[in-house]
Amino acid sequence: MTSVLLATFDLMPDGEPGAGALTAALDARGIESRWVCWDDPQVDWAGADLVAVRATWDYHRRLPAFLAWAREVEAATRLLNGAEVFAWNADKAYLAELADVVPVVPTMLLDDTDLAGGLAEALDRWGSVVVKPRTGAGGVGVVVAERLDDPRLEGLVAGPWIAQPLVASVRTTGESSVYVFGGAAVAQVDKVAADGEVRVHELYGGSSRPVPLDAARAAVAADAVRAAADRRGADLAYARVDLMVWEGAWVVSELELIEPGLYLDVDPANADRFADLVASRLGRS
Repeated sequence: MTSVLLATFDLMPDGEPGAGALTAALDARGIESRWVCWDDPQVDWAGADLVAVRATWDYHRRLPAFLAWAREVEAATRLLNGAEVFAWNADKAYLAELADVVPVVPTMLLDDTDLAGGLAEALDRWGSVVVKPRTGAGGVGVVVAERLDDPRLEGLVAGPWIAQPLVASVRTTGESSVYVFGGAAVAQVDKVAADGEVRVHELYGGSSRPVPLDAARAAVAADAVRAAADRRGADLAYARVDLMVWEGAWVVSELELIEPGLYLDVDPANADRFADLVASRLGRS
């Protein structure tokens, strides 16, 4: 039987929420799978036919070790998306790079060499700004600021960072996540932030629901994945593209190519969609 390892981390050894749906879907396609922690030295990665990074939700805290692991796995077996894509996608500077070819939320790069000057420029340009660590996940370290002496800036985590305008529509329209598997948009989850928040994560009071795939959002998402694949010369098996409305149009706010949650507990059908992707990559469909 074909063997697939689904990489997670030690605080979630059984995988992401709804993980059982994915292993069941793979089993139904004749694919044996199990969840394993990416840093477990006892795992025989070379013994698997394919490795899919799924819930390694500590990678941003341990990036050098995570990327070294990914390169070792890639040298031993097939790793979906691949180590070099992970390295590129781990730095949100990719948004500024993609802005040349796809619509994205405007993005400035900030670091400690001139943090005050960079923030002043961003505030002058946009009024209210959102500052995020360039390597981060789950909304951790996100700060909203309206002036250079805004006390909320004391909450900045270690840099470097990106600065973006506060996209007002996140508090009204919300955010859409479009899943792109094998280059095609296949599903959409819409998210809404809690009152007073800009982060749509459940941890901060946000809510998510599956909705029919919108053609306009699907087109932007597929174009973004295609652009990233072209820029990196990479085969991008899976992606989640987060979208917001900026100046009346849907634009990319994040392009998740490392470990995007599948929201299996919200949209269990994503288990079959991802299992079909894995089966196709293994020549089982």
